[in-house]
Amino acid sequence: MEELNIVMKERLKKAEIFEQEGIALYPNHYKVDHKLSDVVEKLKDRTAEELEEAKERFCVAGRIMAIRSFGKSIFMHLQDDRNRLQIYLQKDRVSEDQFNFAKRVDIGDIVRVKGIAFRTKTGELTILVEDFVLLTKNLRPLPEKFHGLKDVETRYRQRYVDLIMNDFVREVFRKRTKIIQTIRQFLTERGFMEVETPMMQIIPGGATAKPFKTHHNALGIDLYLRIAPELYLKRLLVGGFERVFELNRNFRNEGISTQHNPEFTMLEFYQAYATYEDLMRLTEELFVALCDAVNKGNKQIIYQGESINLSPPWRVYQFMESLVEIGKLPEDKITTLDGTIELAKSLGIPVERYEGHGKLLTKLFDIVVEPKLIQPTFITHYPLEVSPLSRKNDENPDLVDRFELFIAGREIANAFSELNDPRDQRERFIKQIEAKQAGDEEAHEMDEDYIRALEYGMPPAAGEGIGIDRVVMLFTDMPSIRDVILFPHLKPEKKGD
Repeated sequence: MEELNIVMKERLKKAEIFEQEGIALYPNHYKVDHKLSDVVEKLKDRTAEELEEAKERFCVAGRIMAIRSFGKSIFMHLQDDRNRLQIYLQKDRVSEDQFNFAKRVDIGDIVRVKGIAFRTKTGELTILVEDFVLLTKNLRPLPEKFHGLKDVETRYRQRYVDLIMNDFVREVFRKRTKIIQTIRQFLTERGFMEVETPMMQIIPGGATAKPFKTHHNALGIDLYLRIAPELYLKRLLVGGFERVFELNRNFRNEGISTQHNPEFTMLEFYQAYATYEDLMRLTEELFVALCDAVNKGNKQIIYQGESINLSPPWRVYQFMESLVEIGKLPEDKITTLDGTIELAKSLGIPVERYEGHGKLLTKLFDIVVEPKLIQPTFITHYPLEVSPLSRKNDENPDLVDRFELFIAGREIANAFSELNDPRDQRERFIKQIEAKQAGDEEAHEMDEDYIRALEYGMPPAAGEGIGIDRVVMLFTDMPSIRDVILFPHLKPEKKGD
């Protein structure tokens, strides 16, 4: 820390000297004609002879990442969001003031240069500088280049420095953008309309989760940051929009882990006159489109050392079947509540008084099945108790027409045929209220307006939610959700950091 303060004092002193000399530290009137990365891409295959003959001039800007000074010549590397490009200053090719000034700039400064493209004797593409101007003075030194920025918490907390120093981090977020663009295009081409629904809701609904609570002074009411947009999107099905989707921010007041952040991005889409089985096929098609867009069509990916094949069709197991075949639980135990309680306790799983058979089975599933689902797998026919918004299965009303998609040992998507019977939905909400009164903080609340919407008639439909952050983790081989969120939530810094 002391060393940092010394360097910063030196830079502040240098900045004051520059200003005394009439050098603007943060000018905003210099035009930049070419993007540095575009120049690199355009000239990457040009030979030294071709560049010499063309003598093409460029005006680029970038952050100085390296400086080598040799008396009458200076080499620097400039960086933009995608590439680095070498520049070369000769004392007799720029004004004496500019050359002397260039000798005093620092790594981290942002500059604009004009000059002719050529290749050095070693073949490196370089700009021979004819004009050199400071655009932004750096006052806080960048991490030392050979060690870079490696401390994980510092990388998350100071993402701006992380992006400057680590090429792979910039690539992760470029891929994230590409994934979101591909999803939008995929759904739009299939007739889905993108919509926006409230992020502050009077009743937190659409999922079983603990919400964040706030207060609106003008209205004099408490509001909740949404845990899901589901109930609003299904209101749109009632209103006549038959295919809708939203790329949304959700907020859940729950724990933080490598897979969970209090604020996260979800895709939710709903299709009238479809079933959960239709969405299974659509989900496979979507992941093929993502492979084409961000993985050059290759459906084989490596995630944290595991080889995963995204080629459809994917495996399908019913929920109870997976507990026996994958989780290796005794079938005679899991078919009764007493047997399930016994199994849960043997595995150290706490059993709450408000939890029924279905809830305990999902707890067992999380422990003995989910971590083993490395290859893409659909798990279908979940217990009714843990699916308050799903349509009952016609053959077994204790189960629902629902699937969850698992890849790399974690849930990626959740979908079901929608419950559109307002009488059944009211009964489900009542049971959720009873669970909340018994101590379940994540239970769903009664939503009278949503029931009223169903009473007008919602067409048979299916809906799905896909965790965007987890999809990005998968396609970028990142181990933590914080690696794919630009500014993840962290505890406040200690004073003096």
